[in-house]
Amino acid sequence: MAASRKRLPNSPVPAAVAAGLARHVAPHARLTLALSGGVDSVVLLHALLALRAHHPFHLNAVHVHHGLSAHADAWADFCTDLCSAHALELTVHRVRIARDDAAGIEAAARRERQAIFAALDTDFLLTAHHLNDQAETLLLQLLRGAGPKGLAGMAAMQARRGWRATHWRPLLGMTRADLLDYARVHQLAWVEDESNQDLRYRRNALRQSVLPLLNAHFPGADATLARAAGLQAEASGLLDDLARLDAATAIAGERLDCACLDALSGPRARNLLRYFIEQRGHPQPNMRQLNEALQQLRDARQDARVCVGLGHDALWRYRGGAYLVPAAPAYAAPVRWQGEAVLQVPAAGVAVSLETVEGAGLKCALLDAGEVTLGVRQGGERLRLHPGGPHRSLKNLLQEHSIPPWQRGHLPLLWCNGQLLWAAHIGLDADALAAPGEAGVQPRVVGRGECVI
Repeated sequence: MAASRKRLPNSPVPAAVAAGLARHVAPHARLTLALSGGVDSVVLLHALLALRAHHPFHLNAVHVHHGLSAHADAWADFCTDLCSAHALELTVHRVRIARDDAAGIEAAARRERQAIFAALDTDFLLTAHHLNDQAETLLLQLLRGAGPKGLAGMAAMQARRGWRATHWRPLLGMTRADLLDYARVHQLAWVEDESNQDLRYRRNALRQSVLPLLNAHFPGADATLARAAGLQAEASGLLDDLARLDAATAIAGERLDCACLDALSGPRARNLLRYFIEQRGHPQPNMRQLNEALQQLRDARQDARVCVGLGHDALWRYRGGAYLVPAAPAYAAPVRWQGEAVLQVPAAGVAVSLETVEGAGLKCALLDAGEVTLGVRQGGERLRLHPGGPHRSLKNLLQEHSIPPWQRGHLPLLWCNGQLLWAAHIGLDADALAAPGEAGVQPRVVGRGECVI
């Protein structure tokens, strides 16, 4: 980066970054810049370096090597040299992205970047998104049929679920032209990503074809669209405020009361359900999924069980409440126990500890003499919980013990020579119990797997 002594008269770029630092960043905070090597991130780096003496902070950079371009190694080298010239620490992360990824290349690359950013041990993760990016995002979301939350676009300051750092976009109020002017006056060098010209990608098509036409007929369209995104962000915030008011009486722990949902108007109930799903870390469902889920939750009989799939999660109605839970894991065969203190049970998605005890649990002698396996129900299992009592169907026992239906299919079970001796949250076979003073084994679920009701 050529260090010119020129200063851009009345440049809005350093002023915007300085204002953000003063407002949001405590002295000596740790800042990590996502450095692609493109003009936007290079400009942000230059502005940050110039401001470091006026507002002390610790700065480093991260570069994600996607490997999708023949020039990807050269871009990583450029970023390495740039940071070395300023004694700045740079971490380069190499990721693999399949060109046939079901999510599409753009979405897959974004997924990998965000996974890296989420794990960074820093106070702020800075990206160089600008006003034109915001306008493109609004149009993309509008064409997807998004509601206010999607149309709000990108926030300048964002606490993201699962991230250690706060995501900060200091240049969101700057135009692409502002950044190019700054780069040229300061004689900065940067790299160009040839994929930005590929019109097969929707964002590029908007940037290269649609927005220039809009600006020709509606001067300042980019700024107008970005302002509209800000208004949608306000509307989205008000809808969240309303949802929190409704949630005060409708949501308790992981349960959404379906009677409260039914008492609200359609739009207000939909807003509450959207909030309930979002607060549990699930991506926002599309309108069709949301309407289907709302209809099934509201129209079902009071005692009906309803399950609506939402990708990796499922929305269940059970005993008058709605619950958002992970979808059942894929089937896995039972695993054999060979004396381990803790055994992973893939079919149940949990681990089971098998602790040696005295006068409790299952008889050690019985287990030592047989083949012990752990897995999940296949149907038809029976268990005797009381001495001299009948063998009861596991299906009825699950219902009597109020095990939620989404847990019943992956509740860990233990068999010895094909006979069921233990069901988590239900109990042990009465005929296999260790007598007082006799060595026994006590199975217990560890980690995830406890009942939510």
